[in-house]
Amino acid sequence: MRRLTLIIITVSIFISSAYNTGLAQDDLRIWNEFVEAVKNDQITPDKIRTYDNLPKDMLLQWCKMFKEGKLWEQIQGTPEVHRVGQHVHYIVTFAKDDWKSTFCHTFLIEDDKWYFRHLENIIIRLDKIAAPPTSEFPDLPEEKKAAVREEIYSTEQVRLFNFFAKEKGKDFAFNWFKDGDGFLLAAKTWVPFYPPEKAFILYLCWEQANLRENKVTLEKFDSNEAVVRMKPMYLQLYKQTAHLKTQISFEDYLRLFETIWQDRASKAGWNLGITYNGDECLFNFQRKK
Repeated sequence: MRRLTLIIITVSIFISSAYNTGLAQDDLRIWNEFVEAVKNDQITPDKIRTYDNLPKDMLLQWCKMFKEGKLWEQIQGTPEVHRVGQHVHYIVTFAKDDWKSTFCHTFLIEDDKWYFRHLENIIIRLDKIAAPPTSEFPDLPEEKKAAVREEIYSTEQVRLFNFFAKEKGKDFAFNWFKDGDGFLLAAKTWVPFYPPEKAFILYLCWEQANLRENKVTLEKFDSNEAVVRMKPMYLQLYKQTAHLKTQISFEDYLRLFETIWQDRASKAGWNLGITYNGDECLFNFQRKK
């Protein structure tokens, strides 16, 4: 009897192992087919089905970059595969020279066909938590968390802007976000070492660099002029996140950014000129006479 039980267990383990191996090979088959399709320019819009009908252009652009950069040559190890319902997620790490980044590629499986659904650079490894009860949860690097905070902040701004624009008109919506008085009050009270107009400039640099974790350089600073060079994630987000493009035009998105900063500068006694170079912007402050 014990021998028969042992044989049954052994056969069950073999069948289970064979099944899991076959499933894993099928999952990797989908990934390999995707890579081959990228190489041969076969990822067309009909091969993409995004979440919530988001624009497909970002995924098409990624496929173009994937091919032109021959990213398949930069993959480290075997893609990590996670099958969840109708979706298969591939966590893939690319590395070349000093660059290394991990992306999650998501595919929808329907009627034995796969469709490219999503690409994500933020992956929270909550599959690795300890058994409950636990108070520790896998964290993200600081720059990733800053990007998450900025995306949540910007999305909420756009949501409120659209609501007010619909109910009260665009002028009311833009004016709603003017917070110059409060921003100046923070500068005056938290940086009490300078006159308010100079405290404002230094607080701006600190707030953007340390709270927002943007790249900031104070290039000039005196009583009559200040120059701040900055690379705000706010501007980068519009290019990197598909959902913002469906909710607001870039013109209004940029105008919202400028409305906020023009109001802050004015309340602190500065005239502000803003120039752009890609994702970077230059704030040139001139003291009001």
